[in-house]
Amino acid sequence: MAEANVLVGEDQISCPVCLEILKDPVTTTCGHSYCMECIKNCWDQTDHTGVYSCPQCRKTFTPRPVLSRNIILADIVEKLKKTGLNPPPAQSYAGPGDVPCDFCTGRKFKAVKSCLTCLASYCETHVKSHYEGAAFKRHKLINAIGNLEQKLCAEHQKVLEVFCRTDQTCICLLCTDEEHKSHDTVSAETERSGKQKQLGETQTEIQQRIQERLKETEELKQTVDSLKTSACIEIKKSEKIFTELIRSIEKIHTEVIELIGANEKAAVNQAEGLMKKLEQEIAELRRRNAELKQLSETEDHIHFLQNFQSLCAPPEAGDLPKVTVNTDISFGAVRKAVSELKGHIEDFCKRELVKITKTVNETAVYTLGSKSSVRCLKVNDVAVYSLQAPEPRNRDEFLKYSCLLTLDPNTAHKVLCLSEGNRKVTWSGEAQPYPDHPSRFDSRAQVLCREGLSGTCCYWEIECSGQWTDIGVTYKGISRKGGCLSCILGRNDKSWSLDCSDSSYTAWHNNKKIAITALYSPKIGVYLDFNAGTLSFYGVSDTMTLLHRFQTTFTEPLYPGFRLYPYSTVTICQLN
Repeated sequence: MAEANVLVGEDQISCPVCLEILKDPVTTTCGHSYCMECIKNCWDQTDHTGVYSCPQCRKTFTPRPVLSRNIILADIVEKLKKTGLNPPPAQSYAGPGDVPCDFCTGRKFKAVKSCLTCLASYCETHVKSHYEGAAFKRHKLINAIGNLEQKLCAEHQKVLEVFCRTDQTCICLLCTDEEHKSHDTVSAETERSGKQKQLGETQTEIQQRIQERLKETEELKQTVDSLKTSACIEIKKSEKIFTELIRSIEKIHTEVIELIGANEKAAVNQAEGLMKKLEQEIAELRRRNAELKQLSETEDHIHFLQNFQSLCAPPEAGDLPKVTVNTDISFGAVRKAVSELKGHIEDFCKRELVKITKTVNETAVYTLGSKSSVRCLKVNDVAVYSLQAPEPRNRDEFLKYSCLLTLDPNTAHKVLCLSEGNRKVTWSGEAQPYPDHPSRFDSRAQVLCREGLSGTCCYWEIECSGQWTDIGVTYKGISRKGGCLSCILGRNDKSWSLDCSDSSYTAWHNNKKIAITALYSPKIGVYLDFNAGTLSFYGVSDTMTLLHRFQTTFTEPLYPGFRLYPYSTVTICQLN
């Protein structure tokens, strides 16, 4: 048996199709051996043509050969298996983005070469025939590429070898004798050499543009760094000035409090002195009243008469004049004066803040456009805007900030059907023929818009039908794959949403919900003030009813999105 191992190589008992040890081996008339099932599957795929070929040498047979089991080879395989035969060397299986071998059955190996003559791709094992067989010597092998069918003429199914300069398209040799007969045609290689020079010139121009843009980027970076440094210095100086201003106001505050306190203390001391004198006078009058009572009750007539004159004399007028008490005493006048001072300061600050804002915004960061048409982009444009333009109060004011939104088909879950120019989405329940895409939601029935919103105010309106719909916005980094909660709008820290049903509303962010009590509205208005960090949802009817407002700080562009439930529909309204 050791001798058999020397005489028979392992590659001679491996099937060229499945790359495994031969099972029920059969041998074609051209001398190549296959598993019975593998060669049958290959030829079943070409039954409609009536022509059958060997996957290795490409020899054709007509009619389909009758296959019989190769008993001798089967016996050798069985004996070698018993001696502990090792399987053929492992190859890499084709994964996402790889070109699969066209001749592997079952799970396909990664192709290493593509043949422009055969218009097929081969793994390391199946490409051997192109290196060893004389029939393949003139075939052109290149590194594996996909979509080889694009190298065929759609009309004649021949290899594209010629370029038609008249129609600027690739054609086959048959085309040159038919519809392109009188056209200016050259070989693809000749046209490539000419266009290669043009490509080089374009590449040089692009590289120059890259260098120019890199220089502009570096200058802008330096300007931004300088701006940050300057802003930091001015913030510190402004903080110092405002601290001094606050101290001045606090000093006035302290002086007013001390003034009221001193006035209170003086008035209280004066009143307490007067009360002490009044109490002394009351005590003296009470003593005389007691003496008079005692005299009136004596039975000694002589004693009565002797003391009557002195005790019954009218009381002397006191040192104190008649006291009139002010029962309506208060410091209301002081409070009024302080309130007036507050109003004057606030009015003054508002006027001065407008001037300060205008001064700040005159600092241009950079310019866009030609010299004849320059647009300066100022610092804090949006901050000024937010000061001068508070949140709209009615629908007409909201419509001034309306923006155009379209749904992104690359994000739509396969049960969602887009229509009306990608402005309407319907839960269809049936898988749509969308290609695989890394941005697509593969578990949650959600879709996002193409447009990322940032740095401004935006308003859009949504019409909903069905029992339940989620309306929201999200950063681009929201999870798209799997059924976890982090994929759902509002259930993570990257998105905010309003869940709308025909009986209630619920606001969601970071998987925290807020129940909302409001009447149902089939049309929802969404207002985003990115720089102010507000996202507001309104019920739209004759009036705008605020349903909920999120207040936060947005750090990335926001993409409007929707989550649909069975038989629900969402339409982005046309506002412009």
